[in-house]
Amino acid sequence: MKTKFKMITLTAVTALTLSFGAQSFAASQPFSDLNNVTAKDKIISLQEQGLVHGITNDLFAPNVTITAAQGVQLIVNALDLNLDLVRFLKEPKATDYFKNANDKAWYANALITASVNGLVLPADLDPNKKWTREEFTHQLISTIESHSNLPMIKLVPVEIADNADLTVDYDGSIQRALAYNVVELDDKGNFHPKAEISRAEAAVQIFNAIEYIKAHPGPTVSPEPAAPSGKRVPGSTDPIIPGTK
Repeated sequence: MKTKFKMITLTAVTALTLSFGAQSFAASQPFSDLNNVTAKDKIISLQEQGLVHGITNDLFAPNVTITAAQGVQLIVNALDLNLDLVRFLKEPKATDYFKNANDKAWYANALITASVNGLVLPADLDPNKKWTREEFTHQLISTIESHSNLPMIKLVPVEIADNADLTVDYDGSIQRALAYNVVELDDKGNFHPKAEISRAEAAVQIFNAIEYIKAHPGPTVSPEPAAPSGKRVPGSTDPIIPGTK
C-alpha cells in the first residue's frame, strides 16, 4: 500500500539532472552518432535545450530501447514537472509510491515527481522494464493534456491497421497523439504499439509534443478575485496532490 503524505505548501526538492537514462553527461558537443538518424535535427534541438543527454559526452545511442524509468525521467524533464509547490512532512521515497523502485537509484526523484504530478503509473512499476511505443505515447499524451491546458479539438479517428494490437485503455491516447502530430503511422498504416520504443523515437515524440503545445496555447484562465481581509475565496481549496491524500 502506498504511504500517504499530507502536504503543506512551498518547497524545493532538488531535481535530478539526469534526463534520459541511468547515465547522463553535460552536452558539451553535438552527438556524433546521429548521421544516419532521420530525426537528427530534432534530437540536437532537444540536446541544445538540455532536455536530452547522451550515454557519453558525444554519443546519444539512438537505437537503444528506453526503460520505464528513463521514459518517466524524460517526460518529467521535458514538461518541467517539479515539486516546487509541495513540502513533505516526511521525506518522500520512491518506494512510497512504487514498491519495486530503488530509493538510491538515479531515477528516484523522477518517480516521486511523476506520481505527485499525476502520472498514472502502476504501483508495481518495474523501473527497468523496457517500455513499448504505446506505453510511452500514452504517458506522454496523458501528461501534456493534464498540464498544458490544450484547447479542445474535434477528434476524427484515424484507421490504424494494427489497431487490434493496441491495449484498449491506450486507444484514445494514441488517436490524440496522431491528431497532435506527436506520432505517425508507417506507410502501411501501422503503429506497432507493442514494439519497444527507442531513445530516438521517444525524443521525437517529446519534440513534436513541445511543438504542438507552443503552437496551440490553451485559453487564458482568469484568476479568482482576492478574498477580503486575507480570507480564502469561498470554494477554493489547497492543491490536491494525487496519491497523497
